[in-house]
Amino acid sequence: MAKNVITDEVIEYVGILAKLELSDEEKERAKADMAGMLDYIDMLGELDTSQVEPMSHVFPVSNVFREDVVENGDNREAMLANAPEREEGCYKVPRTFE
Repeated sequence: MAKNVITDEVIEYVGILAKLELSDEEKERAKADMAGMLDYIDMLGELDTSQVEPMSHVFPVSNVFREDVVENGDNREAMLANAPEREEGCYKVPRTFE
């Protein structure tokens, strides 16, 4: 039997937050599912983790950053080669507002 009891108000509130329209049958099923999830979380809380070292990730993670090196250089002329109009080394586009 579930220790955690989910009320109709909680299901209504979750439905509003999730923008869901649930039938009465779906609400009852959701209440049972949510209570089961909370019971499972309570069961996990009973585990002895005193000998488990805290971690921020399940797998060992090393620094994934790389050196920031420019590889393609300044290709301004190549990029502007197909521009219909350009002015002072930039694309010239129609004005969008006055």
